[in-house]
Amino acid sequence: MIRRVGVVGGRVLVYALIWAGLVLLITAAGIRFYWGRISVGQMLLNLVSVETDGGGGAIVWVGVLGIGVAPLLITVGIALWQCFRRRARHHHGDETRPRRSPWIARTVFTASVAAVVVGGTTAFATTVGMGDYIKAANSRYDLGDYYAEPTVTGDQHKRNLVLVYLESGEATLADDQLSETDAFAPLQEVTRASDGWRSVHDLRQYEGGGWTMAGLVSTQCGVPLKDMVSTAGSGASDGSDGDVDAYLGGLTCLGDVLDEHGYHSVFLGGANASFAAKDTFLHSHGYSGVKDLSDWRAAGEPEKHFRSDWGLSDERLMAHAKDEVDELHAEAERNGQPFHLSVLTLDTHEPVHVFDYCTVDAQNEVASVLSCSMTQVAGFVDHMQEKGYLDDTAVVIMGDHLMPRNAGDAFHEQLDDHENRTIFNRIWIPGEDANSTLRPRADQLSMYPTILEAAGLTLQGHEAGLGVSAFAPEVPDGSAQAMEPGPYAELLSSRSSWFYAQAWAGESAAR
Repeated sequence: MIRRVGVVGGRVLVYALIWAGLVLLITAAGIRFYWGRISVGQMLLNLVSVETDGGGGAIVWVGVLGIGVAPLLITVGIALWQCFRRRARHHHGDETRPRRSPWIARTVFTASVAAVVVGGTTAFATTVGMGDYIKAANSRYDLGDYYAEPTVTGDQHKRNLVLVYLESGEATLADDQLSETDAFAPLQEVTRASDGWRSVHDLRQYEGGGWTMAGLVSTQCGVPLKDMVSTAGSGASDGSDGDVDAYLGGLTCLGDVLDEHGYHSVFLGGANASFAAKDTFLHSHGYSGVKDLSDWRAAGEPEKHFRSDWGLSDERLMAHAKDEVDELHAEAERNGQPFHLSVLTLDTHEPVHVFDYCTVDAQNEVASVLSCSMTQVAGFVDHMQEKGYLDDTAVVIMGDHLMPRNAGDAFHEQLDDHENRTIFNRIWIPGEDANSTLRPRADQLSMYPTILEAAGLTLQGHEAGLGVSAFAPEVPDGSAQAMEPGPYAELLSSRSSWFYAQAWAGESAAR
């Protein structure tokens, strides 16, 4: 009896290992195809908060079938096959088979199980950067030692602010040798340096970033976005599932500073704002209005203007943005309260969707979709110019992150080995000297103080978070931005458990 229980238990363990190996292998393959190599933090903060409506769409069902159903069916199929083999062998007796065949079959089966388990574990660990995650726990650096609480020393020159995030807005794709055509040409035409627009030359994605929420947090809070696993046992509430009450509530972010200085902040996006807890982040940090997929449906937008996986087209989003900026500007003139409008585009989110307003005129349709999206953003800039809003409103336009490098990305072959991948950006400051330059090669963390100073606020030391404003010609000694590349990369990857525990728990992370 004991022997039989042991045999059954052993078989159950083997099939459990097969199932686990298949789950990890298929998960790794799916992540590689849709997102490329990601981080543990990105997985925990994004993948667990997908939405079937406007937050991933079909990808959610692919995940359910591929990760939840397929491994189980394959494992059950293998178990049934093994069961039928054993019954057939018992029914016919051992004399009909060569004496050594059972051992050969068992060896092959054992090797196959081991290959699935080891292969799946290795593929998954490599895909999500598990080694880097473990290494980061032993870092000698802590973000809290370099974090600078934003201190505003003057707001007498504060002005309205419009902030536009371009989904996967990588400046590298402005190279027509790389993507057939300069997809940013429509936007570049209305943001020319000769007209007073400026840019941060070679704006870098921060080390460890690469997805929308990481782009929002880094450019509005000045820190890398980290998950909650690193703060387990530190008293912080878990903010990884989209149901949290506050999102990094212990940090002082862009919307918080603007709110303290009388701004009215509104966010517009085409997707479901609850995806990755974006709405929680915005409401936690000074935004009084968040309009997303549900609002556009309630406004009566026809279904043809939506893509099933993410949401509203950029053509219609920018039409709403024009209406919104008209209302906000009129209200600001009436009550003297400045406004802040943030907009996040959608069309260029992989896999791209070609709306009927966009004509595919390139061999690679991604280039055409990107150009169509930039045309819509350019139209929004033209609208503000024609209305005279650029006389009293600062505008910052930038990509939220680089184009993902995954097997399903149209440009992955061209981008994988590119030596200088940068984020597209343009900055407009009313009345400023167009000949003045911004400090080059800043990263996304330095965009936080840059945006605050673009809004007309004066910052002590030009610092906020880990960033130093691009308007500052030099980086202060002791700043994270003054570190050598190697140590700086290690700082950004460090777990910094106490710092993030405080931030997620809603307690001040400043020391």
